Amino acid sequence: MEYLFLYGTLLVDGVPDEVVVVLKSLRRIGPAHVRGRLYDLGEYPGAIVAPASKTLIRGEIFELPATPATLKSLDEYEEFDPLNEEQSLFVRRRVKATLQDGPQVDCWMYVYNDDPGTAPLLADGTYSKTKAA
Repeated sequence: MEYLFLYGTLLVDGVPDEVVVVLKSLRRIGPAHVRGRLYDLGEYPGAIVAPASKTLIRGEIFELPATPATLKSLDEYEEFDPLNEEQSLFVRRRVKATLQDGPQVDCWMYVYNDDPGTAPLLADGTYSKTKAA
């Protein structure tokens, strides 16, 4: 089984049409968190994973269908090019996410691939469109 941790625009209302079908193919496992920092970059959030961080990135774990087309579609949406990570907006990384009831799950996660600069930190680790600029 492959899992994906989502924390941003793919969890809020108004998901772009290009990924609605893909998201409907995912099976929700439950609320979870990853240690790190979540920044408000305006139109979307950017997560920086930091296992020693005192702050959390809050989101949801989903089970991925067996088809590789799902991750390929999400890679395109997140502007991740596995053959050119340096130029990618986000990179897909393996992380350990902790479910609300305690167990850890190895998941894929899209991590921001740049310095967030002066972007506001979302201290509670939760992104919503209402917080976006």
